[in-house]
Amino acid sequence: MLLCDDHAVVRAGLLALLSSAPGIEVVGEAGGGEEAVVLAARLRPDVVLMDLQLGPGMDGIEATRRIVTDAAARTDTSGTASSTTAAPTSPTPVTRTAAGAERGGPYVLVLTTYDTDADITRAIDAGATGYLLKAERPEELFSAIRAAAEGRTTLSSPVASRVMARARGAARPSLTDRERDILGQLARGLGNREIARALFISEATVKTHLGRIYDKLGVDTRAGAVAVAKEQRLLP
Repeated sequence: MLLCDDHAVVRAGLLALLSSAPGIEVVGEAGGGEEAVVLAARLRPDVVLMDLQLGPGMDGIEATRRIVTDAAARTDTSGTASSTTAAPTSPTPVTRTAAGAERGGPYVLVLTTYDTDADITRAIDAGATGYLLKAERPEELFSAIRAAAEGRTTLSSPVASRVMARARGAARPSLTDRERDILGQLARGLGNREIARALFISEATVKTHLGRIYDKLGVDTRAGAVAVAKEQRLLP
């Protein structure tokens, strides 16, 4: 995984903490958004642990958007991205998983002190897979990193409460059976190609249904769709 935080002391603390977590390997660190984008493209980690406020220059939201967009572009250009995963050990290092290879790039897990509605919405809309607060216990951070490496969404309790409150304020969307099937596969962290294979449909059909799902749920990203679906109990 790749760390991005503009405070050197915070990065050092995270490095020390993560070095004690079995199966989690830090392959790089960045002190700013621009550096994070460059390193994410070069190192191809499964997870980028991203702070939101990064001082002068590119903030964490824009860095997240660039990293996710670049990953999607690589996958669209080359199909399924190549993987260099070594023979599995126990526990499996968080470096490159099948889910990460399918998507073609890293998943972004936000780690911040900010839990405002605006920050949460912007991060999820930018493509963040999870949103964690720095007040969480180390075990929760480790669990969230492993979940993110598999493409699964993790939200801190206060963040989940805000997402739930927002979801409750909206009318419950009506999804077709096929849209529910695709949403269920999405929640498992599958990419478009894997979903197509699992449901015996084309990737183009998957993309069409995803567009409709996003419209109905009022989101722009896969992580946002899964988060809203979980809160509204829309998953099959």
